[in-house]
Amino acid sequence: MKDLSWGILGTAGIARKAMLPALRDAEGCRLGAIASRDVARAEAMAGAFGIPRAYGSYEALLADPEIEVIYNPLPNHLHVPLTLQALAAGKHVLCEKPLALTLAEAREVTTAAQAAGRVVAEAFMTRHHPQWIKARELVSAGRIGRLTGVQALFSYCNDDPQNVRNQKDIGGGGLYDVGCYAVDTARFFFGAEPEAVSCTMDLDPKFGTDRLTTGTARFPGGGQLSFTVSTQSALVQQLTLLGTEGYLVLDAPFNCPPDHPARLALDNGADLLGGGRELLTCPPADQYRLQAESFARAVHQGGFAADAAADTLGNAAALEALTRAAQSHRWEAITSTTGQAGD
Repeated sequence: MKDLSWGILGTAGIARKAMLPALRDAEGCRLGAIASRDVARAEAMAGAFGIPRAYGSYEALLADPEIEVIYNPLPNHLHVPLTLQALAAGKHVLCEKPLALTLAEAREVTTAAQAAGRVVAEAFMTRHHPQWIKARELVSAGRIGRLTGVQALFSYCNDDPQNVRNQKDIGGGGLYDVGCYAVDTARFFFGAEPEAVSCTMDLDPKFGTDRLTTGTARFPGGGQLSFTVSTQSALVQQLTLLGTEGYLVLDAPFNCPPDHPARLALDNGADLLGGGRELLTCPPADQYRLQAESFARAVHQGGFAADAAADTLGNAAALEALTRAAQSHRWEAITSTTGQAGD
């Protein structure tokens, strides 16, 4: 498989800490160029990771004929415009979550990707971690009976006013930063789209962003998602998959360190003291590297990636409905994405 040349937009922390090391090691991928509006920052990052070219503008990177894939980890409000520009330049795009802040924006991107015959995917690296693959296998095999509930908790503490997560006008806030993981998780394990959602938010009085959000979603057949996310609470992550005959708990579902094994607890509910519990482990894995390799395979398959587009639309529709529900204080139906690009 030919190595794909990747171009990196910006010098975001997620790129520096996770994606650049992953791309450096990923099969079928190589680092080709990086761009920043501060060329000195681009040059410094290029030097640190052995990237051959550094640009002082995003447009210059997009015009580079050797770059085949763009990684877009820019602030949320720049995901759609730069992804559209990359598609117009003939590039494939792996965009950090959330790819879009509205369903209309998601439609625009997936339609453009289909017209260009290019792969666009939302960077939910969790889907590629062995613990998620193992968990879905256990659910599919009926080890917890019928899946009835997905419960997700994702919290960290960041009250820096300069941090993009605390800037409302550029898409900051807990729901879109980490609540999107809960939505994607439920869609992944239920294998379906939610029908309706409810949501409540506590807004930071200074930033106007949601610093604590709790949401629920109803799925076909009665399955439910319940989640709480926060940008100003203790650091914690947990995922519970509840079934009619047992449950499965993932202790580090979203950011399991790549040098640590992942732990899963499978419990048949025999008692409340763990008498029916089986502890499982998955070997250490770099989910960002696995994500890059999966994306490269999708590109080599050729053309538009309908499944990735459907996921983008499904996530955007649910997040938009959760935002409406927080404002209306009532259940909100999910806008259908049937018949749109990628379906």
